Amino acid sequence: MPQVMVVARNFMDMVAALPAAKLDMLYDSAFICEAVLRSLPPLAKKYALQMLYVSAPVAAAAMEEWVLDEYAAKHRVAIDRLLQLRVFVEVRDRRKEVSYKMNQKFQGNMQKYLVDGGSLPREPIPSSVTARLPTLAELEAFALEQWECFLLQLINSSQVERGTSFSSSMMRTFQRGLLSSRDGEAPRLTENGFQFLLMETNAQLWYIMREYISSSEERGVDPTELISFLLELSFHTLGEAYSLNTLTDVQRNAIRDLAELGLVKLQQGRKDSWFIPTKLATNLSASLSDSSSNKEGFVVVETNFRMYAYSTSRLHCEILRLFSRVEYQLPNLIVGSITKESLYGAFENGITAEQIISFLQQNAHPRVADKIPAVPENVTDQIRLWETDRNRVDMTLSHLYEDFPSKDMFDQCCDYARDHGCLLWEDAKKMRLIVRVEFHPEMREFLRRLR
Repeated sequence: MPQVMVVARNFMDMVAALPAAKLDMLYDSAFICEAVLRSLPPLAKKYALQMLYVSAPVAAAAMEEWVLDEYAAKHRVAIDRLLQLRVFVEVRDRRKEVSYKMNQKFQGNMQKYLVDGGSLPREPIPSSVTARLPTLAELEAFALEQWECFLLQLINSSQVERGTSFSSSMMRTFQRGLLSSRDGEAPRLTENGFQFLLMETNAQLWYIMREYISSSEERGVDPTELISFLLELSFHTLGEAYSLNTLTDVQRNAIRDLAELGLVKLQQGRKDSWFIPTKLATNLSASLSDSSSNKEGFVVVETNFRMYAYSTSRLHCEILRLFSRVEYQLPNLIVGSITKESLYGAFENGITAEQIISFLQQNAHPRVADKIPAVPENVTDQIRLWETDRNRVDMTLSHLYEDFPSKDMFDQCCDYARDHGCLLWEDAKKMRLIVRVEFHPEMREFLRRLR
């Protein structure tokens, strides 16, 4: 069975995984505190605001009385999240009773923010300096083009119309889980890479950002500084220009990497250069559910397994080829069919039936998106059946033993392998047995002792 990718649902999952000391460093910024507050579940957000001006610890038992018994599960989830993000700190008294106190840095910065408001470390450049900036529609088109170019490069670099040269830091990010290469061979998509292509854009963005941050120490960059900057970037105004001169060296390098993915657009003026955040950047501090895109679907699947994709995108065509047979492509229409052979190819590459079905449902054309189900049931059922057919037989590496000199030695070897849970098969009549391949060295030593 293929391994299914797990994607952080938002930046806060990465923030929560930071060591306590680095997490406290993040709370030096009021904008990070606000981003954390925004990300909290509703009940946790209420608790944080309720405790904002409380300096003394509050007993855990007392907080449990803040909710009705039927909401006890939500209460536990809220408290767990506040503790993970160190918004709350657990304290114990002499009687070992648990109380919760608000993180002092978080508390102080949020109090100042509520009273005085906050201001970013940089202000937008006046329009008199930048002249004409891209419209929001042009920015969205730029972001889409850059992102599609990146995905096409993952599928096959020869299919990208214009040359793309991703920075070494971005290429290392891709190769951490999406690409693999052997000596003398071109990089190829891994199982995770194929699964990645069928994800929603926001899920893809979280995955890339998580890997980019995880690999930052290899580049000599503190992940805390990178997370802080990326969260801060999400508070910039969409479509406004910000000077590159206000950035540190680490931030300037990160901005260039983000421009390659379409999160920001770089422009050069006569004297100054600047970056313009796109919607991809301003969505960074939101969760997957909050920032789910409202893009229009394009796929219609019929009960006869025929598939019609109303799209001009070459990327859409290449993604559909991952699990279907594309028969022909018109200027604004891709026609194909879902076949047993095309799905077996997808399963071989690590794509699961549920991922294919989810992709077809999420990208259903508006004409069928409102139908229940959007993808015919006979098609989804058959996709699942073909996957189970393929998974009926599990391949296990093993080692065969035969030609035993006596029945007694054969029985002792069977018992020894069985006791270790490594006996896969035995034939007492012909004195043959099969064990797991990793057990072979131990079995060979056992046979040597018997002789």
